This record gives sequence, C-alpha cells and structure tokens, in this order.
Amino acid sequence: MQITFVLPGYPWAPVGGFRVVYEYANQLVARGHEVIVIHPRRLQDVSSAAGLSAYRRLRRRGAYIRNWLFRPNIRWQPVDPKVRLIYVAEPIAQYVPDGHAVFATAWQTAEYVAGYPESKGEKFYLIQHYETWGGPKQQVDLTWRAPLHKVVISRWLYEKGRSLGCSDSEMTCIPNGMNCERFRLVTLLQERPKRIAMMFSLAEWKGSKDGLKAIEVAKDRHPALQATLFGTCKRPAYVPRWIEYLRDPRQELLIEQIYNGSRIYLCPSWTEGSALPPAEAMACGCAVVSTDCGGNREYAEHGVTALLSPPRDPEALAMNLLRLLEDDDLRIRLALEGHRCIQAFTWERSTDLLEEFIEARVR
Repeated sequence: MQITFVLPGYPWAPVGGFRVVYEYANQLVARGHEVIVIHPRRLQDVSSAAGLSAYRRLRRRGAYIRNWLFRPNIRWQPVDPKVRLIYVAEPIAQYVPDGHAVFATAWQTAEYVAGYPESKGEKFYLIQHYETWGGPKQQVDLTWRAPLHKVVISRWLYEKGRSLGCSDSEMTCIPNGMNCERFRLVTLLQERPKRIAMMFSLAEWKGSKDGLKAIEVAKDRHPALQATLFGTCKRPAYVPRWIEYLRDPRQELLIEQIYNGSRIYLCPSWTEGSALPPAEAMACGCAVVSTDCGGNREYAEHGVTALLSPPRDPEALAMNLLRLLEDDDLRIRLALEGHRCIQAFTWERSTDLLEEFIEARVR
C-alpha cells in the first residue's frame, strides 16, 4: 500500500508533530508499505501580512528564502532510507503522487488534502493538537468537520472532536508510541543530581515563563538546585544565568545527559495534544511535574505517575517541584511508576492500530 503524509513545512527543527510522522513512516516501510512524506516550501497564507509586525514579516520572508535555497538534513531523527522525502513548492495535488491513502498532519494541510482528487488515495487527518494557537479558530474547526478520516493522539482530543460535531465512526484515538530502547533509564534514580529539566519555547502557550518562575521559587528554597533548559531558539536574555541552556541538543545528549541527568522534568504548557518530552523523560527515569493541560493525561496521572496542577499557575507548579525536592521517596515512587507506565506506549502497537484503521477504509 502507498501511504502519503503531507507535512506543514520543512523539518528544520525537531518539531513533535514531524517526529511522530517520521516514526510512523519508519514503522510502515518496515512492514512493506511504500511511504512518502511531502514537505512544502510554503502554504496558503491564512493571516494578513498587514497585521504582522515588521520583524514577523521579515522572518517570514527570510524563512521563504531559506526554504528556496536549502533543504534540511534531518540529523535529529532517524529516518529509514526507504521513506521517500519529497520537497515541493506547495502541497497542491500536482505535486502529490497517486496512492492508496493520504494524510493531512496539521490544520493547514487538511485544507489541501480535502481538495485532492480521489486518485491521491483515501483521505485521512492525523490530529496532534487543537491548533487554534496556530490559526483562526473558525478555520481550524472547519478542518475537523471536513470529510476526512480522523486519527487523534489523545482522549482529550477525541472529546474535543465530539464537541465539534465529529462522529465516533469517523474518528479513532491512537496514542503516540515511545521508543523505549532509545529513551531509556541509564542513571540510577538515587544517583541523580538535584536538577530540573524543561523544554523551552518562545510560544506563549508552552508556558515557559511560568516554568521559569516555578524553578526560581524552588531555587530560593534549595540554593544548590540546578536546572537545564533545551529548545530550538537562541537563549533568551531573561533566562537566569545560573540555568544551563542547550540549543538543539543531539538526541543522545538529550537522553543521556539531560533526561538521565535530572531528577525532575517540568512541563508548564497551557495546552497539549499529547506532549512528547514529558513521556520521553518518564522513560528515562524523571519524575514529572506538569500542568493538567489535556493530552498529557494519556500518561500523567496525578499522584500516580506525575504531579499535576492547573495551567497558568506557576506557584502551584513550584509547590509540586518542592514536594519532589523535599520528599525523595515520593520522587522515586513517581519516577518508577511513570517509567513502568510508559513502557506500554510502543510505536509497534500504535502502528498496528493505524494500519488497521487505514486498511478498513481504503477501497
């Protein structure tokens, strides 16, 4: 079977949604399917340039020129050489090979896929977030109601689909998998330094400033506390100097030094479809402190596998950090239970479910 995934851009950075697609692509080609991943240089412009700042307009233009001149080398994610990576100007039908199934992977590409002719294959929509943070709500909601078979990655998103009028017959929930051979426990829980790890993002809804406030409260109580942030952007000037910041760390560094070198992983997001870094940190033995931000409930249960608190409340995050810093038995119990829980989330199982869903709908 030929299966095509249409991504919303070029893979310059380890974006979670791209990583999920590449994981599925690897699994599916290993099972004998032909898999194509489309990378468009540009998408239809859904926002008015007049409403953007001069800086944002300049960045948009710079990104377009970069995409015109270069193709990224995907060093941050293993991709099977049998997966065909195609780079196109725009994901219009003429650039998409005919096949059996074609997947939109973001709300912008859902608009394209919905308009493809039948020759491109049965139409699917891999929904990894409620993406109103990235586009107009009315337009995002319309993509959920489009005549596409929908695969959501968390029960929270499934209920969101129901609230938007999607029927159970057109949706299925398939949680993301985890490569627990790659993301593994290397450093014993009892031997870890008093360090907190956190992914940093400039996107407001990721709650990174809330996370920084919580870390600084914990630092006031525990002066020896260390913290490591990692992300794709340059280190912002407002990040305290005592906090380590690593930009685009290699996956080996992320696993062996950041996750395995920390006692606690902090996720301060306001909303998540189902975040990958907290799950990866669990697999590597971190106790997780997170906001109760929707999709993370797939693996984060308060008091069992994590400590949860309401979004946009840095004081509550700080209190949970302090609980784990001051109660090592609780920290180790949550870390062990989180590590045990995450082993059930495998890419093999997720691909089984995805393959069944596709095969039942391809004519």
